[in-house]
Amino acid sequence: MFQNYFKHFSFFYNYLYHRIFVNMGLNISVGLLDGFGIAMFLPLLQMVDGKSYVNSPELGSLGFIIAGIEGFGFTLNLTTILLFMLMFFTLKGLARFIESYYRAEVQYFFVKNLRFEGLVGLRDFSYKFFVNSDSGKIQNTLSVEINKVAAASNAYFMTLQCAVMASVYGFLALMANTQFALMVMVGGLLSNQIFKVINKKTIEASRKITYGGHDYQGMLIQQVGFFKYLKATGLINDYTKKMIQLADSIDAQGKKIGIYGAILFSAKEPVIMAVVISVIFIQTKLLDQSLGLIILSLLFFYRALTYLMSLQTFYNNFLTNSGALDNMRTFLYDLHSKQDKIITGEKITINKDIRFENVSFGYSEEKILHGIDLVISKNESVAFVGESGSGKTTLVNLITGLLPNQNGKLSIDGIPIEKIDLKYFQSRIGYITQEPVIFSDSVFNNVTFWAERNEENIKRFWESLEKAYVADFIRQLPHQENTQLGTNGILVSGGQKQRISIARELYKDIDLLIMDEATSALDSESEKNIQENIDFLKGKITLVIVAHRLATIRNVDKVVLISKGKILGSDNFQNLLKSSNLFKSMVSYQSI
Repeated sequence: MFQNYFKHFSFFYNYLYHRIFVNMGLNISVGLLDGFGIAMFLPLLQMVDGKSYVNSPELGSLGFIIAGIEGFGFTLNLTTILLFMLMFFTLKGLARFIESYYRAEVQYFFVKNLRFEGLVGLRDFSYKFFVNSDSGKIQNTLSVEINKVAAASNAYFMTLQCAVMASVYGFLALMANTQFALMVMVGGLLSNQIFKVINKKTIEASRKITYGGHDYQGMLIQQVGFFKYLKATGLINDYTKKMIQLADSIDAQGKKIGIYGAILFSAKEPVIMAVVISVIFIQTKLLDQSLGLIILSLLFFYRALTYLMSLQTFYNNFLTNSGALDNMRTFLYDLHSKQDKIITGEKITINKDIRFENVSFGYSEEKILHGIDLVISKNESVAFVGESGSGKTTLVNLITGLLPNQNGKLSIDGIPIEKIDLKYFQSRIGYITQEPVIFSDSVFNNVTFWAERNEENIKRFWESLEKAYVADFIRQLPHQENTQLGTNGILVSGGQKQRISIARELYKDIDLLIMDEATSALDSESEKNIQENIDFLKGKITLVIVAHRLATIRNVDKVVLISKGKILGSDNFQNLLKSSNLFKSMVSYQSI
């Protein structure tokens, strides 16, 4: 338990540093001021016996409080005692406010930095590792789980506060009556063993909820993404049943945690009071001590036991969310350990060429690309063609820096890609994919990527729509550029989504435009319009086109034929048609 608690403490300390100890110091001040206020009850009890004075030695080791008051020249009568009692509890209230306010600030600081670290870590996460990651885990961790971590941190620090307060009151109880205090502490430690089994089961259930949440979020993402298919084929009923089963399993674990919490909540006070009553019985009946000797210590222990009960409650709440905390720790470790290398190289644009020299690549021992030699000159239009799985998209991923170069040399203007400022280079790339990237927002924000609405940007926006042959369609919409496109552009057709996606890239200031099956979702007329736009861009920027529909690449400068990860030919369309029987058969097949 101590090892786990220290592990969690270390995790929080990495984010909060000195703030943890400041918070603990404030807790101690609250406890001491409250303790001094409670200590004033014993002089009042002495006056109940008819005394008009206070005997400070009867306070035990706490007699220094009375001695201190007298040292300031005060006469210890009823009025003085009541005034000092009021002062101590007023100062305690002020300290409590400062402590609670500071704890809220610390909680906000922790969650803000944790969320920021997760988002930045995902931003810098290597694409090579991302493609093999669990999207449900990423979604669940950065949305649902981070809120559970926030709840865990709050419960943890409330547990820490209760531990500090219980320790302060325990210390004061020791000062008041050492023997009585030690006996209660021993009894409390023994009784605490009863709750260990319940705590262990709570941790197990919490972890199952976390892992089940990953699966649930993953299935939910897929249900939204494949909703049309599931609905049209009637499979949505079976899929929903599977999700209900998973949700029911998660809820069952939550129910277990609730039962364990109920047991702890109902059993703590009877167990603790049984310990106290047993110790009082032993002190008064067996050891023949006066009840008056243990009254002040009992008052402190009443406070301490109250915090001990609260400690159990908060610690159980912490255990309820501890699975999320463990998950967050491993998630952040994965993000940090699998990041892209930060390269502070040259900020270059394509002024000469992109050059492959004997480049090979594979996700495992099996290679996807073999000994690629290729030169793409500045403002040249190049098309990659070949069967599915031939390596075309992998080649594009290497050009964009999404995948690290493994063997051979890949350079931009003679500089190895490993030595350039990759983020800057990528900012100069336009990328149009087979599946259009459409955000759940307005047309304007999708094209301009949330640019400021000024005269210049609005003009560029409409120019981009014109070039993508989608301006007339947008003007016909009820809200024109302010029209919301829905989740993944569900409110517009596939061809319209593709053209909006193309408009976004044309809006940007780019050196390299990659079109990965960009015209696959378009009808023949729209494809012809886009083809005319590609011809218009020839010679103005570097164009790399991945195409199955060979009619769209007739006019490019160079066609690169790829098969099984190797380049079989590279020439213009007509010359390659004459020199390659494979390319000739591909063209003939599509013509038919």
